[in-house]
Amino acid sequence: MTTLLERLTRIGSLLLCTTLTCSFAQAQDSARPDLGGVWTNASLTNLTRRAGVDTLVVTGERAQVIAAGIPIGGIEGGFDEDDGVNNTPEAGGDDFGARAYNHFWVDPGSNLALVKGEYRTSYIVNPENGQVPRLENPTTDFKRTSFGSRYVTGIGNADGPEALPLSERCILSEGKAGPAMQSGLYNNNYEFVQTDDYVMINVEQMHDARIIPIFASATEARANRRPEVLQQYMGDSVGWYEDGALVVETINVNPQQMQQSSTAITENGRVTERFTRYSDSEIVYRFTVEDSDLYSQPWTAELSFHAIDGQLYEYACHEGNYSMPGTLAGARRLEAEQR
Repeated sequence: MTTLLERLTRIGSLLLCTTLTCSFAQAQDSARPDLGGVWTNASLTNLTRRAGVDTLVVTGERAQVIAAGIPIGGIEGGFDEDDGVNNTPEAGGDDFGARAYNHFWVDPGSNLALVKGEYRTSYIVNPENGQVPRLENPTTDFKRTSFGSRYVTGIGNADGPEALPLSERCILSEGKAGPAMQSGLYNNNYEFVQTDDYVMINVEQMHDARIIPIFASATEARANRRPEVLQQYMGDSVGWYEDGALVVETINVNPQQMQQSSTAITENGRVTERFTRYSDSEIVYRFTVEDSDLYSQPWTAELSFHAIDGQLYEYACHEGNYSMPGTLAGARRLEAEQR
């Protein structure tokens, strides 16, 4: 079992490696895949399968048809005009605010997810229907917070900064940071850095950094868990290599993150991720969510990271962003007018 000093020393080496671009990246072998590099998982595929689509895998032609009808940024069927400018609804209309983005601002990908040469209609591969097997009556009082209506209408709780979702508060890009890293509207890029004792995944959006300690086996990894009181964002992740894949098991995720997550787990659940180097330009990423308090069965999703040239770029979130003070100031003004 490693000491705290040894682990801190290794973290320091990892951070130095990240800054200087390490020259001692791990060699590819059958037991320990080389995951280093810059990758993207951008695609128009959702976690769950859309209504009217019956199969997981479709042809390239069918994939283009499905992709053309997928809502982007809350806009049904993609963008309105070839010039990339959305037709703004009338103020006060039911759909006002649903078109917050025009084509210039988003980069979600141009087609469905390509995994091992197949176009996929959902990330979920099990159950076969491509749906999350949620319990109708969960055995816990876990409450999931949805900000979908707020995003579409602009109307929501503005009692204080904490009433806004984590992404709007520039704390965490939940859907991309993990556990369970999926694509979104933009900034779907990641940098993987691998050392002897850690794997670091730097997420371009918010620059969330997952630092995962690596152990010789699952047994040793689980024996080195952090104290339960440390409910960190992105959870308590430990990893090991197994059958040519990096396996990462995560528990004890910050409850606030889980309340806003599409891959939520309670204190009794876990997310297990597998990273397999499928080819020189593709990492197949598979994750399984297990939690009998929320789901009727374990469920599994799969997508791929594809290699890209270049580097991650700055993601400025709070800098020059006046949306939060504007939202809160507007709410206080409305309250004053209603007195």
